[in-house]
Amino acid sequence: MSLELREYGRAERELTHEQADALNRVGGGQYLSVGPGEHTGHWQVSAHNYVGSINVAGLQVLVRPKIPLRNLFLLLEVGLRERDWRDEAVRFEETGDLLPALVSFFARTTETTLARGLYHSYREQRDRLVAMRGRVDIPRQLAQPGVVVPMHCRFTEFTADLIENSYLKAAVSRSLRVARVQPVDRRRLMQHLVTLEDVSGVRHHHSDHDRVVFSRLNEHYRPALRLARLVLANLTLQDALGETQASSFMLDMNQLFERFVTERLRRALRGRLDVKDQHVDHLGTERDGHGRERKLEIRPDLLFSLGGSIRFVADIKYKLTDDAASGRHSDYYQLLAYTTALDLPEGVLIYCLDANRPGDSDDSGSVGRPSRSPESTASTGAAAVSSVRVRHVGKVLHTYALDLSGTADDVAENLRELADWIAQRAAATTCRTSGAAISI
Repeated sequence: MSLELREYGRAERELTHEQADALNRVGGGQYLSVGPGEHTGHWQVSAHNYVGSINVAGLQVLVRPKIPLRNLFLLLEVGLRERDWRDEAVRFEETGDLLPALVSFFARTTETTLARGLYHSYREQRDRLVAMRGRVDIPRQLAQPGVVVPMHCRFTEFTADLIENSYLKAAVSRSLRVARVQPVDRRRLMQHLVTLEDVSGVRHHHSDHDRVVFSRLNEHYRPALRLARLVLANLTLQDALGETQASSFMLDMNQLFERFVTERLRRALRGRLDVKDQHVDHLGTERDGHGRERKLEIRPDLLFSLGGSIRFVADIKYKLTDDAASGRHSDYYQLLAYTTALDLPEGVLIYCLDANRPGDSDDSGSVGRPSRSPESTASTGAAAVSSVRVRHVGKVLHTYALDLSGTADDVAENLRELADWIAQRAAATTCRTSGAAISI
């Protein structure tokens, strides 16, 4: 039994109590919400900001994004050209099942990576050996007085047993346990295991990706490792009989959109503005019941600075819950707090136009754009920029609708226009805190 939903959409279906409970439990309830329907035995299934597939209790739920399917792979931002992932995007459009398409993408990307040769590097190791190798590990040897053999040694070895390879191996092993993967991709994954057979089978957490230090020697591993992170972070396997297992794979569109916009803006503004994401600052201080002061933390998504002083602030919102092009009230309140605490005259909410458009997406690429308010202060090309001036304080809060409906080139152009608009606003902004510029 299968059910297909659009992101943030809902549908009523006949389900068993077991299926309804399983859908509510998977992902801790963050993927889907399930409640009683209008008719006996029917349940209302509502999707949130996650897209992908869930397989539980004999039921498969497919959640498609509101942005064009071909651009979901663009948001993965793994540093590959569009033609490298076009086949998987087409397959996803045809089947609606993201997991096999992503596994295929990962398998082919890893094949290209390993074809350049398995990455080796020098690594310091410690071991107890009968014959001395390298140098004696004196602190450890002295911890065992009177024991001469085996001795603790420290030595450098040129090896492939590195985190880059063990991380890939962990993702390959997990991908092999997924059902519905095409035979050609399964053969690719098996060949990857053969290539990585001398690499230790480490159980990696997806955050281990952050331990990898990239250089010109291992830079070609970056796309495959980013896809490996997606597999390890989002693929959940449930116990099942046989060699393959029932699996669920869900991607958080909020995180994908925020990371994609951040990385593209950092690239587009290089040399013009410094872009800092998730910078921790504070709104002010408060006293608790014991008279102790504590700072009220704020964490803007993006700060733009020049010469060490903050010039502009942005908050990234993939989805505005009321679908209003001019932004929702709580988002404005948050942005107003940022501009006030940082003593900035302006700030912007960047949101995804496609995700906030009412109704289902039209994958043809034609979209209806929200109308701009009479107070709009800027417009770059096709982008919709709305502005509101907060009375009594004079802060100007912008909303910028980023259109992801077009081709990869169209999206890149829209992001360049956004970067230019931010640079223009930052140039017109003076940062003050009691007459002094704020520094970071």
